[in-house]
Amino acid sequence: MHHKSLLKHTLENSTRNPIVIDDDEEIDDVQGQDLNWDVEMEDLTSGSDSDYTKYWIDWFLSTKGNEYFCEVDEEYILDRFNLTGLNSEVQHYVQALDLITDSLEEELDDEMREAVEKSARHLYGLIHARFIITSRGLAKMLDKYKKADFGRCPRVLCHNQPLLPVGLSDQPYTKSVKLYCPRCEDIYNPKSTRHASIDGAYYGSTFPHMLFQVYPHLLPPKNNERYVPRIFGFKIHDIAKQHRWQDQQREEQQRRITAGNEGNNNT
Repeated sequence: MHHKSLLKHTLENSTRNPIVIDDDEEIDDVQGQDLNWDVEMEDLTSGSDSDYTKYWIDWFLSTKGNEYFCEVDEEYILDRFNLTGLNSEVQHYVQALDLITDSLEEELDDEMREAVEKSARHLYGLIHARFIITSRGLAKMLDKYKKADFGRCPRVLCHNQPLLPVGLSDQPYTKSVKLYCPRCEDIYNPKSTRHASIDGAYYGSTFPHMLFQVYPHLLPPKNNERYVPRIFGFKIHDIAKQHRWQDQQREEQQRRITAGNEGNNNT
């Protein structure tokens, strides 16, 4: 099957979901993504052969839920040195790479085609993690950061600080992507379930920190502001916290004594 017809099949039969992992956070399954498939198919199945290398990637990046990804340069993907070791991590590696670069000519049955499409999405994610810590990749992600494409910190005292995606692990299928705030230096879950289900390994644990090593002038000042609890305008004194703790300990001790007495009476 020519790569152009396979791409058309991809658009028609894709699950229409972003890359999803089974995380320990019980993320809800994403259903019903409303994409304008007819328009996308028309755009992606027209043009000259010189444009084919961008078709699959353009489709992938335009899919809802994949907004955190940047476009990996074609030259980077075609340099096999950059992909060292990935052939052992991705099933149907050769076909998946050919699909990404729109050079797949092989005839595939429906079952095999779906497997190759899944592998292509996984392979692109792993390539993406390597690309975004290169100078070219950092520059592309910096543009997205400046536009707050990854969202803003939900902490009020961070004053809408833009966030950056980060992985808690560099190993695929372990943790979903989180959002790092360089001002409070904490991490948050993405608001959208589409984004919350993306594998964190597609960004890695290094990326946001590498970005500020390369662009140190963009590192925001640390925010030492803290919310101070008050009652009728007065700060809650530390002694009040200590009293509450003592009361809780007393109540817990009384419960243990009562439970012990009841046990002795039963015997």
